[in-house]
Amino acid sequence: MRSVTTNMAGRARAPRQFHVWISVSLLFFFLRLGHSFYLPGVAPEDFQKGDLLKVKVNKLTSTKTQLPYSYYSIPYCKPNKIVDSAENLGEVLRGDRIENSPYVFKMREPQMCNVVCRVTLNAKTAKEFKEKIDDEYRVNMILDNLPLVVPLKRLDQDSVVYQHGYHVGLKGLYAGTKEEKYFIHNHLTFTVKFHKDPQTETARIVGFEVKPFSVKHDYEGKWSDNTRLTTCDPHAKRTVINSESPQEVEDKKEIIFTYDVEFQESDVKWAYRWDTYLLMADDQIHWFSIVNSLMIVLFLSGMVAMIMLRTLYRDISKYNQLETQEEAQEETGWKLVHGDVFRPPVNSDLLCVYAGTGVQFFGMILVTMMFAVLGFLSPSNRGGLMTAMLLLWVFMGLFAGYAAARLYKTFKGAEWKNIALRTAVTFPAIVFAIFFVLNALIWGQKSSGAVPFGTMFALVVLWFGISVPLVFVGGYVGFRKPALEDPVKTNKIPRQIPEQAWYMNPVFSILIGGILPFGAVFIELFFILTSIWLQQFYYIFGFLFIVFGILVVTCAEITIVLCYFQLCSEDYLWWWRSYLTSGSSALYLFLYAAFYFFTKLQITKPVSGILYFGYMLIASYAFFVLTGTIGFYACFWFTRLIYSSVKID
Repeated sequence: MRSVTTNMAGRARAPRQFHVWISVSLLFFFLRLGHSFYLPGVAPEDFQKGDLLKVKVNKLTSTKTQLPYSYYSIPYCKPNKIVDSAENLGEVLRGDRIENSPYVFKMREPQMCNVVCRVTLNAKTAKEFKEKIDDEYRVNMILDNLPLVVPLKRLDQDSVVYQHGYHVGLKGLYAGTKEEKYFIHNHLTFTVKFHKDPQTETARIVGFEVKPFSVKHDYEGKWSDNTRLTTCDPHAKRTVINSESPQEVEDKKEIIFTYDVEFQESDVKWAYRWDTYLLMADDQIHWFSIVNSLMIVLFLSGMVAMIMLRTLYRDISKYNQLETQEEAQEETGWKLVHGDVFRPPVNSDLLCVYAGTGVQFFGMILVTMMFAVLGFLSPSNRGGLMTAMLLLWVFMGLFAGYAAARLYKTFKGAEWKNIALRTAVTFPAIVFAIFFVLNALIWGQKSSGAVPFGTMFALVVLWFGISVPLVFVGGYVGFRKPALEDPVKTNKIPRQIPEQAWYMNPVFSILIGGILPFGAVFIELFFILTSIWLQQFYYIFGFLFIVFGILVVTCAEITIVLCYFQLCSEDYLWWWRSYLTSGSSALYLFLYAAFYFFTKLQITKPVSGILYFGYMLIASYAFFVLTGTIGFYACFWFTRLIYSSVKID
C-alpha cells in the first residue's frame, strides 16, 4: 500500500513540478531579457596612468533620415577583428550597434598625430561618403559609457553647448570657386576629461569631447608603416590644420585618418559627469512652460471640480426631497434615465477588451515613471527605458485580464476565455502589424534600425509565452469575483432618447472633450518629440510624472462633466462616449505630431516620412487607449456613485 500511495503521490506531483519548471524557465527568460535594468558602467572604473582606454563606436545617426546605420557600413578604419558589445532588447529596438574601434588611448598620456589607417576611395565608397554627408549623418562613439560630444560656443553667449557626435563631413565651396565639394572629417582631436583621486593617484573619466577637422595629409616618398606625415609632426606636438587644404571626397582619392588625444583634469566628480550631457538644451523655457501649463490645468480642474460638487449636491438633495411619484415624473434630468443608464452598450465585448488594455497601459506607465523618478532608468543605461516598458507591459497583462473579465461579468457575459484572448491579442496584433511593415521598410534601406529576426522571435515569445498566459490568469481571477451589482434596476424596454441640442451632438462633444487633456501635455510633448526625433536626452522624469498625474485628473474630470451633461439631457448611452471623450485627445496628439513634422524636422525622404507617421500612429493609438480608459473608469465610478445616492421608488 505504501508503494502504491507513493506512486500516486508522485503522479499527482508531476504536473505541479512541470508547471514549476515552466515558470522557472519563463522567469529565467524574462531575467535574461531584462538584464538592462542593471545600469551598464554604473560602478566607477579607476584608471592608472598608462592604462588602455578602448573607444567603442555606435551607430551613425541623422535627424534628416531617422535611419541609423552601423559605423562600419561606410569604409572607416577597422580593427583587426570587429567585436559586437552585448546589447539589451531596448538597444536593439533603438538601432544601437556598439562595436570596438581602432582608437585606443593610454590614460593620461597625450598622443599627437596617430595614424589610424589609409583608405583609397573608389566610385562606390566615395558615393557612400557623399550620401552620408548630404544627409548630415553624425558619428557616435563611447568611452567608459560616456557618449562623444562636440563642444560648440554660442554666438550670443559665452556658454558652451554640446552636440552628440561629429558630422561625417561637410559640403561647401572649394578654394574660392563656385563648385561645391564634399570634404570628410578625417582628423579627430579628442579631449578626455578625468577626475583625479589625490590619495590613490587613480583617475575616473568624466568627459569625452572631440573636435573634427578635414585635413589633406601629405607625406614624402612611398607609403609605409613608418611614413611621417608632413602635415603632422608629433615631435613638435602640433598638427598643421590648413583650412584651405581640406580632404576632398572623390573617386581615387587617398584619405589618411589620424587623431590626437589630450587629457584634462576636471573638478567634476564621477557622480556628476552626466550633468553636461543632460543640460545640452536650454531648460529655462522648458521649466517655465511646464509650470505655466500645470498652473493653468490645475486652475481649470479646480473650477470644474467645484462646479460639479455644488451642482451634484443640489441635484441629489432636490431628488431626495421629492415625496410623491407625480412630483418625480414632473422632474427632468439625470434621474429619469435611471432605468436605462446601466443597460449594456453595443459592442460591450470590445469595450471590455479596450478597458482591460487601457488598465495594462496605465500600470505600465505608472511603474515605469516611478522607476525613472527614482533614477533606475538613467540615460546612461542605453535602451533601459524601452526594455523596462516592454517587460512591464508583459507583466501588466495580469491586470488587463482581470479588468476585462470583471467588466465583462458586469455585463452578464459568460465566455470569459474569449474576452481574455481578445484582450491579449487585439492591441498587440495591430501594433505588431504596423511595426512589421515599418521594419520591412527599414530593412529595405539596409539600416541598422531594422529589428533582427532573433529579436522579433523574442518579442513573440514575450507576447505569447508570458503576456497571453498572464492575461488568462487575470481573466480567470476576475471572472471568479462576484459581479458588480448595479445601484438601480434596468428596465426591460429601452427609454426613447429625446432630441438633443446641437452642442450635445456625440461627435461635437467627443471632439471638445479631448482638447483639455491634450492641453495638459502638449508642451511636454514637444520636448518628448525633440528627444526622440532630434536625438537628445530626456531626463526630467519628475515633471513628466506630475504632468501624467495632471493628465489623469483632467481626463477624469472632463469626462465626468460631459457625462453629467449627457445624462441631464436624458441620453443614457454614456459607455462608449465616456471612452471616446477623453480618448479623442489622441487625435490632437497625432495632428500635433504632423505639425511638428512640417515645422521642426527636415525629413525629405519618403521612407523616413512613412516611418515618422507610422511610429506616431502607434503612439497616438496607445495614447487613445490610455486616456480613453481613464475617462471610462472615471465615468463608471461617477454614475454608480450618483445613482446610489438617490432614492429610486
